[in-house]
Amino acid sequence: MKRAFHILISFWLTTSLISCGISKSIHNQPQLSGYHQEIPVVKKHSDTLFSSGKNYLIKNKQQLWELYVSGDPLERGLVTGSLTQNLLQKQDRIFFSRVKEMIPSKFRQKILRQFLKWYNRKLYLHIPEEYKTEIYGVSQYASSDYTIFGSKYLQSLYLHGAHDIGHALQDLALVGCSSMAVWGDKSEDGSLLIGRNFDFYAGDEFAKDKIIAFVTPDKGHPFMMVTWGGMIGAVSGMNKEGLTVTINAGKSKIPVEAKTPISILAREILQYATTINEAIAIAKKRQVFVSESIMVGSATDKKAVLIEVSPDNFGVYEVQNNNQLVCSNHFQSEAYQSDRRNTKQIKESHSKYRFDRMQELLAENEKMTPGKMAQILRDKEGLQDLKMGYGNEKALNQLLAHHSIIFKPEQRMVWVSSNPYQLGEFVAYDLNKIFSRNAANFVVLESEELNIPKDDFLKTEAYKNYEKYRVLDKIIDKTLDEEGKLDVDFIKEYQSLNPNHWIVYYKIGKYYYEKGWYKAAELEFKKAATKEITTLPDKHRIDDYLKKIKRKIK
Repeated sequence: MKRAFHILISFWLTTSLISCGISKSIHNQPQLSGYHQEIPVVKKHSDTLFSSGKNYLIKNKQQLWELYVSGDPLERGLVTGSLTQNLLQKQDRIFFSRVKEMIPSKFRQKILRQFLKWYNRKLYLHIPEEYKTEIYGVSQYASSDYTIFGSKYLQSLYLHGAHDIGHALQDLALVGCSSMAVWGDKSEDGSLLIGRNFDFYAGDEFAKDKIIAFVTPDKGHPFMMVTWGGMIGAVSGMNKEGLTVTINAGKSKIPVEAKTPISILAREILQYATTINEAIAIAKKRQVFVSESIMVGSATDKKAVLIEVSPDNFGVYEVQNNNQLVCSNHFQSEAYQSDRRNTKQIKESHSKYRFDRMQELLAENEKMTPGKMAQILRDKEGLQDLKMGYGNEKALNQLLAHHSIIFKPEQRMVWVSSNPYQLGEFVAYDLNKIFSRNAANFVVLESEELNIPKDDFLKTEAYKNYEKYRVLDKIIDKTLDEEGKLDVDFIKEYQSLNPNHWIVYYKIGKYYYEKGWYKAAELEFKKAATKEITTLPDKHRIDDYLKKIKRKIK
């Protein structure tokens, strides 16, 4: 994080000089006139059910929140904010506590605030009026404790670009999302089937309160999406017409200013497109500031494609003579074949490895079904079933996913995973039933008989060991940061809990190296080198340590 902060400051100072200093920006205010402005009255039926008119929020037995809202942009925003206020304010606390944890210095926090104000100075120009109004409505229920940008509205607006900014500054989004689609002879019934893991990690607490939102806007198509408190953008969703949207990050350069956040673009496609061509037309209208693959599936077209967007390029990838499409975190269209960053991403990251693993598992599982798709999304092994440690980023299931989701667009069916990660029960939803139901009944919306059972891995000793490993791993990180001391028995237990993961040997190697125990460090780094290392830069770091040790012990 310190490295990212230094990059951020250097970038800010350089571009500030180029632009002759930071001018005080005048932010466009959202359009409020002509909309339903009545303040919602929320009725609390229980700790797990809240309603406002025909809109409501309910928690199901899998601990997923289900939100049903309708209306014009301001009405949707106000109702969503009022119903999810506790969740919204909790996410604010989690997010800003995380920022303070990563940047404890108040001076650096102040510089970060000033940078973000400057960086987002033209963000409002690139967000459709409808969504600015909806964000304004939600923001009225945000906490006043964190209004570091002058107003709750501006703060909420800026947070919709947080994923993209983090992606650009430190490749945070390269914790790899994986998605795949099959149709025709590749699926059991011949219809389109899509699955994806959203491996965006912002802490365990952040992932606890997932919201499955079912939205009926006054304009466009009714749709569902997986989201969290305060977020109106889409990262995974399907509309009533059977059009799906999921996003996978690519390799980006640091942009000069914020433009349309990817989640806002994905939301616009979800709300207004019926076909792939309509989705492409919407994507072409917007200027983005990071690189992203948007997988779009269509019940009308009975297939899926990738819309690959970046600040200075645009491509569409469609498979030829093959009824399956696979996507990780690199581009595949002709438009990016000579792109230097994309080529580097394929060579150095874990994107290509996961891509190949998806291809391998799809080849082993002919005639795909939702159950088989869930099995692939939960896969924790490497190529040819290599045991490479739990939590390895080369795995499809990195045991950190915010959510996993499966779509059958032609049937308007969707399955959403429940905690932990994608190991819990996949909850089934039938959009045909949900969007034609009597909204006055405040009930859970799942089609329980079609749920996919929780993963048997949850019952194993290996899972218990992994969760214990995660606790010890945080202690290791803190010890390394603070130059503390580790007990020998602690080290042995730490490594025994996840013995196939290269990282447990690398971190102890670092610990020994910093203590000056070079022979012990050398043994650990050599052990790490025998395992499946996540990226090429990680491998180079191990090699560099071994070279430095060799020089020191001569």
